[in-house]
Amino acid sequence: MKYSYVLAALAGVGTAVDCPAYEQYARQRHTPFSCGKYKFPYQRPSKECRSYAVPEVERVIKDMKNKVHDPDLYRLFLNTWPNTVDTTVLWHGKSAENPEEELAFVITGDINAMWLRDSANQLQSYKPILNDTGVGNDTNTVATLFRGAINLQGRYLRKNPYCNAFQPPAESKIPPVHHRRRSLNDRHPSHLNNLGRRDTVSPPYDPNEVWECKYELDSIAAFFQLSHDYYEATGDAAFFGKFSWRQTVRALLDTANGLMVGTYAADGRVNPSPYTWFRDANTATEVVSNGGKGNPVEDRIGMVRSFFRPSDDSTIYQYFVPANMMFAQNLKNCAVIMEGIDAKMAKEMEDMAAGIRKAIDDYAVVKHPKYGEIYAYEVDGFGSVNFMVSIYLHGGFYTFGWRASWLTRFFQQDDANIPSLLSIPHLGYESNDNEIYKRTREFVLSRSNPYFGTGPVINSTGGPHLGPGMAWPMGVIMRIMTSDDDAEILSSLKMLMGATSGLGLIHESVNTFDDSNWSRSWFAWANGLFGQMLIDLSERKPKLLEHSFQD
Repeated sequence: MKYSYVLAALAGVGTAVDCPAYEQYARQRHTPFSCGKYKFPYQRPSKECRSYAVPEVERVIKDMKNKVHDPDLYRLFLNTWPNTVDTTVLWHGKSAENPEEELAFVITGDINAMWLRDSANQLQSYKPILNDTGVGNDTNTVATLFRGAINLQGRYLRKNPYCNAFQPPAESKIPPVHHRRRSLNDRHPSHLNNLGRRDTVSPPYDPNEVWECKYELDSIAAFFQLSHDYYEATGDAAFFGKFSWRQTVRALLDTANGLMVGTYAADGRVNPSPYTWFRDANTATEVVSNGGKGNPVEDRIGMVRSFFRPSDDSTIYQYFVPANMMFAQNLKNCAVIMEGIDAKMAKEMEDMAAGIRKAIDDYAVVKHPKYGEIYAYEVDGFGSVNFMVSIYLHGGFYTFGWRASWLTRFFQQDDANIPSLLSIPHLGYESNDNEIYKRTREFVLSRSNPYFGTGPVINSTGGPHLGPGMAWPMGVIMRIMTSDDDAEILSSLKMLMGATSGLGLIHESVNTFDDSNWSRSWFAWANGLFGQMLIDLSERKPKLLEHSFQD
């Protein structure tokens, strides 16, 4: 059984002394089993071990039992949708600087750190109940979690706008757990032994505050997504005028503007890079070329560079299209919030979003010889797009990009992690009936996509993060969420039910030919997304949830 690296010392810290670490708990089957043929175990921790009890979550779980008729499918919902509040709210409280400012530290699951992208998506699964507050529940609410996460993400980003994953806040009194690949800037005597492979990052950061500092545009976009989700559900514009939301947005706009600058100045001189990354690693996706600056990109085409993808793998061409879509859409959405705080900045946000969209239309719509015009995954502004070939070397998958003019065959990819090309409607960027998206989707879900894995267990997108043959259930979930085809949705649901290795939770990846070969027993984002998908189906295709999967 394969699994991603786990910080064993603190992964799955329980809320009480006698609570088992959930990473190990999730690897075992617990009674009672569901009464269908799959006999899925019950994987929620006991009530006293849940990290954040929300009465409204329990109400939805009860209501969904009347909507999801198949006992095994319902058990998957019961196990997965509450996973974030059950297991990952490691701490919530108030800022030491302002007793009115809520904070919430939400870990990704089996890694004791708060990813900006993961935590925003984990909380998004509770957006349907964000504005619901039961009688007598004015403390443990979903709204409190959203506000706390927005405030804490903002604090992180104002100081370290290039970083993607963070340590617990000082107020929590939870000691930091350091990445196994330490920063080369960290020379503390207690950290010099067993440093292993280390990172060189500029600007430097404090490893007691930052768990990892991979610059990913989607991490910045996630802050805007989280903000918009809260505002759209609650209408609470006043919250954003408190604390430092405006200052965070200012820092992020400045960061994005700096990363619109290309490799070369007008006179041909090489521009300094505002961010560089180097890791002592033997896997290409962990390394950034050209001394940590990345492959050259054209200057100021309208898109924003990203050094890494949402899979935490390095980009080949740094104008990463799905993240630019996500950023543009959420920037536009949040301009509405900013309008009542700073109208000039709101206009700047709208203009930047419009400029990114125009650049995507100009540079990222490419003609595939089989599918016609589709969206590219990555571009550089010089005419290169992400054409993928991979070879296995020294234990890692090395991926090379090629110019279109160098190949007679079109190589293009999509990755399961969100944002992805498949997820474009989910991002709100285009509807699923958009013609370019429909052709892009057809490509993504075909063998023309080199990272679309097929087999008897699961057929889904994957990526270089875990390599060919390891398909991601998250890709199947997104396939359902972007489909109006009943047959496609039902077959995808059945596929997901058969890809849990009998553990009744959603893994990060599953081998397409062997369901016992999977990664991550505890991946809260994927669990929450599965529940979010079923709630979405209960609203737009309720009849499908009456289907039996017992045949």
